[in-house]
Amino acid sequence: MTTTNKPHSLLTVPTGLLQIPTVAKNTTELSSQDIKLSLVIPTYKESENIPTIVQKLTQLLDDVIPSVYELIVVDDNSSDLTWEVAQNMTPEYPQLQVMRREKERGLSTAVIRGWQAARGKILGVIDADLQHPPETLLKLLAEMEQGADLAVASRHVGEGGVSEWSLIRRFLSRGAQVLGLIILPGVVGRVSDPMSGYFMVRREAIAGKTLSPVGYKILIEVLGRGNVRWVGEVGYVFQERLEGESKVTWKQYIEYLQHLLTLRLAKWPVGRFIRFGTVGFSGVFVDMTVFYLLREAVGLGLTSSAILSAEAGIINNFLWNDLWTFGDISRSQRGWRKRVKRLLKFNLICLTGLIFNVLIINLLFNLLGVNEYIAKLIAITTVTLWNFWVNLKLSWRVTQVDK
Repeated sequence: MTTTNKPHSLLTVPTGLLQIPTVAKNTTELSSQDIKLSLVIPTYKESENIPTIVQKLTQLLDDVIPSVYELIVVDDNSSDLTWEVAQNMTPEYPQLQVMRREKERGLSTAVIRGWQAARGKILGVIDADLQHPPETLLKLLAEMEQGADLAVASRHVGEGGVSEWSLIRRFLSRGAQVLGLIILPGVVGRVSDPMSGYFMVRREAIAGKTLSPVGYKILIEVLGRGNVRWVGEVGYVFQERLEGESKVTWKQYIEYLQHLLTLRLAKWPVGRFIRFGTVGFSGVFVDMTVFYLLREAVGLGLTSSAILSAEAGIINNFLWNDLWTFGDISRSQRGWRKRVKRLLKFNLICLTGLIFNVLIINLLFNLLGVNEYIAKLIAITTVTLWNFWVNLKLSWRVTQVDK
């Protein structure tokens, strides 16, 4: 009498916040050993490719880390029953598990849900469409074994490239990278291929972080929110799809931009900005009072009054910012010389803001006919944002010390 092995039951889809647990909570009867690598394969309509990718990955990993890895297919309820195809393969591939998502959609969240159910100390992701060469996985694993917190497969380092991309697609890819460097240089600039969807990350580097990815590019989310110290990169050649349909659309580039802006705002020092804004209100009072006195009592012209009143506001703002907004930094750098240096830098930066102030108020008043006091308020609001960001990066940064 012949016994037929039944497919493994589907993994339960995690719910709630997109947080990776510090200690793997999911246990199955697959193995009592510690899992070294959990590789998530997000899918949507990949029934033609899934048998090949699972077979190739299993061959590779069985040779280097047998029995201490797992493959997790996370399918977004594909109409071609990708999840069912994968589930039917589990008797032959005991390291394979399958998750079917019926209520959520999106590659990035699929990867995170897979990581939430994973048991590995190293978490990875690879596309199912064979455009990511499986062989590169071994190079990524080698980087992790050398101590990297994050190992990225890149098209833009040695031995990397794209196979048959059009000129337009190459331009869009590079343009997206340049845009990322402008908006989020401290994150995007850490890797040569920030739009890569092929990488590994150490669990401890992202455990406990509330992730909030937008669109397809989860690597930026990992870099932006994780504790990633050492980044390793290996080159790979992006292959053309052989089966199934491409998911690349204009929507992906829009979501990428949205993601960059979301991370940029998340990194904004809200508490310090609130203090800066509060100080700014006192500066508005000083600025507007002096502006009124110069215009009405002294009879100075519009431009002269705007310049002098703005400078009075700048001095007021520096004193309060140095004492309160950036007081933690100032107190570690005592002495009148250092304070004068900060004042000079603050004035130099605000001088540019002052030029913007004058240009804006003249544009609004002289060209658009806006009331001069309303024009002045609009100019102050715009310049406040400029002053905060640049002063945060320059005026007080040089004196900041590690706690």
